[in-house]
Amino acid sequence: MSTQLRIAKPNPTISIVIPARNEARNLEMVLPELPEVHEVILVDGNSTDGTIETALRVMPSIRVIHQTRKGKGNALVCGFRAATGDVIVMFDADGSADPAEIPAYIETLVRGADFAKGSRFCDGGGSHDITRYRSGGNKGLNILTNLLLKTKYTDLCYGYNAFWSDILDSVDLPDPDIAVTNASGMMWGDGFEIETVLNCRIAAAKLAVHEVPSVERSRIHGESNLNAIRDGLRVLKTILEEKGSARRMAREVAAIRKLETARRRSVGADNEPASVEEAEEIA
Repeated sequence: MSTQLRIAKPNPTISIVIPARNEARNLEMVLPELPEVHEVILVDGNSTDGTIETALRVMPSIRVIHQTRKGKGNALVCGFRAATGDVIVMFDADGSADPAEIPAYIETLVRGADFAKGSRFCDGGGSHDITRYRSGGNKGLNILTNLLLKTKYTDLCYGYNAFWSDILDSVDLPDPDIAVTNASGMMWGDGFEIETVLNCRIAAAKLAVHEVPSVERSRIHGESNLNAIRDGLRVLKTILEEKGSARRMAREVAAIRKLETARRRSVGADNEPASVEEAEEIA
């Protein structure tokens, strides 16, 4: 990953993106805790429990949009596209994310990071919610990612993160406008694997990632839609597919560089550019 720090705005505008499906009871407690920011965006996933009505009652200024397909990943990408702030904060509706940690994320970005990655497993982090089973699975997937993608993540599958909105052009997340006709109503990246997709593509883009210690709180009401086995397998598939994509990208970049080197050598030799066929022979 890149170690070159960006020149950042000292006081960025902040967009908090909250994906939610049937989280009315939790939002009633979560929204009042949020700091005053440029905008809070609620992305609703066809809730039937009054999630939207509750959010508007508790926070009249909240922006409400609807996701275009199914899944947390699609909801987040829809929120990212709608955001107008310099910085986007990914925030869960269930009460597990502590709003008091937001300033630490922003400070990390202002100091030069492209992506402030929350971690429950670095010094100062922790969790009151994760089970031993899920923790073990996350650790194994984390080790695999670090080995394959040459990263140094301590917590792969965590959704509390913040980043400069301009990095979205570098990570090519699933287009929310594409219609799908399969039985699931989803495309790859629309589910809980979104955090892994994002982390892998940030690594491939050589963006500067700094981890932020985060203490995950317990969900306030209801049960998570996360399925440890099903979603763990989706994460594993994501890691392997993203590694393949990274290899293909590396080969394409290497081929382009070889062709450019061949062209420069040819121009330097006789002042005539090499043809593609000649360049490939030299490469």
